[in-house]
Amino acid sequence: MSNDVLTENALHYQASLDFNKARNKAIFSRIQHFMHIDKDKLLSFNDVKEILKPKNQVYKGMQTVPINLIVGSEGRYRDFNKHFLPRSEYLRTRWERVDQARLKDVILPPIQLYEIGGAYFVRDGNHRVSVARSQGAEAIDAEVTSLSSEIIINPSMTVDELQHSLIQYEKRIFYEKTEFGILTGDNNLDFSVTGRYDVIYNHILVHKYYLNQGKPEEIPFAEALVSWYKNVYSPIIRIINDEWIEVNFPGSTPSDLYVWIVKHWDFLKKKYGVHYSLAKAALDFSHKYGQSKGRIVRFVAVLLSRIFKDPLKKLHI
Repeated sequence: MSNDVLTENALHYQASLDFNKARNKAIFSRIQHFMHIDKDKLLSFNDVKEILKPKNQVYKGMQTVPINLIVGSEGRYRDFNKHFLPRSEYLRTRWERVDQARLKDVILPPIQLYEIGGAYFVRDGNHRVSVARSQGAEAIDAEVTSLSSEIIINPSMTVDELQHSLIQYEKRIFYEKTEFGILTGDNNLDFSVTGRYDVIYNHILVHKYYLNQGKPEEIPFAEALVSWYKNVYSPIIRIINDEWIEVNFPGSTPSDLYVWIVKHWDFLKKKYGVHYSLAKAALDFSHKYGQSKGRIVRFVAVLLSRIFKDPLKKLHI
């Protein structure tokens, strides 16, 4: 048997060992994170793009990119875990071919990456990233296309954490732009999804429009904001709290419910007339769309609050 054959067999054997080692690490990582599986998932570029909604992109050309900043993939995010370890046996053949090329010092074409928020996502070259990272490489050559983003992506972030970061960014911009916290003293206008601060801003503008009707001069935005907060937002939040509506919608905030209830109220007024009450609309929304388990919890909580509000009277003492 020739030395070339022996060498090829040795390369194949070493690549097989390397893949087995990477797969075992992937399995161990999955077991470690079985209670928090999102911590083991590679980010989907399309999911991230949908959350951040970049407005433009620029081709940056060839760069040397730190591998630990490559946090996701455009199309193969289900095939590799957070550390680009292979999650499936069917990846073996291609993975081992790339590893054998590395062992033979074959220069492979540069990978292609998207950059957004300081993190990178593989457009082409997922197996090359996986092999390089599993072998301890610190950087890799890549063609980079950069997308604009105000949000910095931490390499350890999950999709939920990224969305939360964007919500906090939107809140900060809204509070700075409108001076909401200064004017109302309320720092708890919080949402569970993105885009809601724009909705609130539009609600204030609509309220401002109605306040301006019949007035010779346009009222300031700040005055309209305070009026909206006192006469529209706060009454709905009181109903939500008094009726324990939030219990029926786990994971939602009172501000989330405000947006939904206002929309539902508008629908009911068109259906039954403009005099349909806000309280009825809130309860109708809760009954139609809330979880039944939440309604049971609410009933027990209200019952207990009534009992312990004046226990001596309840016991006829």
